[in-house]
Amino acid sequence: MVSISKDLVNFLTIGDEDAGQRLDNFLIKILKGVPKSHIQRIIRAGEVRVNKKRAQATTRLVDGDVVRIPPVRIAVKNDTSNQKSIPAKEFEIVYEDDWLLVINKPSGVAVHGGSGVNFGVIEQMRQARPEARYLELVHRLDKDTSGLLMIAKKRSCLVKLHELLRDHHPYKSYIALGMSLWPDKIRHVKEPLFKYTGAQGEKMVRVSADGQFAHTVFDVLKTFALPQNMGQASLMRAVLKTGRTHQIRVHMQSQGCPIAADERYGDYDANRQLQKLGLKRMFLHAHQLKFTHPMTDEPLHLLAPLPKPLKQFLETLSNEQTVSSLNL
Repeated sequence: MVSISKDLVNFLTIGDEDAGQRLDNFLIKILKGVPKSHIQRIIRAGEVRVNKKRAQATTRLVDGDVVRIPPVRIAVKNDTSNQKSIPAKEFEIVYEDDWLLVINKPSGVAVHGGSGVNFGVIEQMRQARPEARYLELVHRLDKDTSGLLMIAKKRSCLVKLHELLRDHHPYKSYIALGMSLWPDKIRHVKEPLFKYTGAQGEKMVRVSADGQFAHTVFDVLKTFALPQNMGQASLMRAVLKTGRTHQIRVHMQSQGCPIAADERYGDYDANRQLQKLGLKRMFLHAHQLKFTHPMTDEPLHLLAPLPKPLKQFLETLSNEQTVSSLNL
């Protein structure tokens, strides 16, 4: 973490991890506790200099730039009490190099703190790697979704990965169990999704013409007969073409095939029965990532096998050999 003296002029040299940021956003991150309006004012007044020259708030910083920061009054002290309450934790690493880290996130762990959650994956990993100058989430996974999660170790890599995500280049596939037979001839679901706040203040999404365009491609991998006259289930591969909040969950619900044990969009009574049968979590797993590494041009094909509890549940619906043949 960069050390800033509030009473002195500071000169900071931009490294690769901060390159590409706007000047105002960089200062907001560095000068914690200083109002954004004050930061904008000192930039306009020419008190902030980049390479000894006046700069705009929108100036993009590059590796090696020297930023002059005038004396400012910082209201927030370095509070280590909250940091100490965050446990240091590493997660299963699927891939790592100097720019990128990909982990296999377990179900039940939020990716970041907020909305009643004190900390998540990213905060725990920062605690576990105090020497890391930069760790940022590239994308999100729902708390109850397991699987592949990308974390950038340098800002330059984060920017390029976000460009790839906007252009739909990474192949991102998920495995989900739907609570009915998937409709015949339906493969591409292009239902617009609208975000709203539920009755209990929770984040919700529904299909609505007023929503954002969303596209998921589905394939049926296998169908299963559920016990206790619960009907049938469909094991699905879902490939994201867009990355909307709760996209797979709501798209499957829209086709009358909600995800097994989905407490928000699934069937309450069916979920209670599933729990008695041994399914203790939502059956949604981020299984595969395929993309070209934006910094090395290396083709990457990353896999996170289906977690053991989900495999074991499928084995209660069919025999072990049948489940193993799916290569999940």
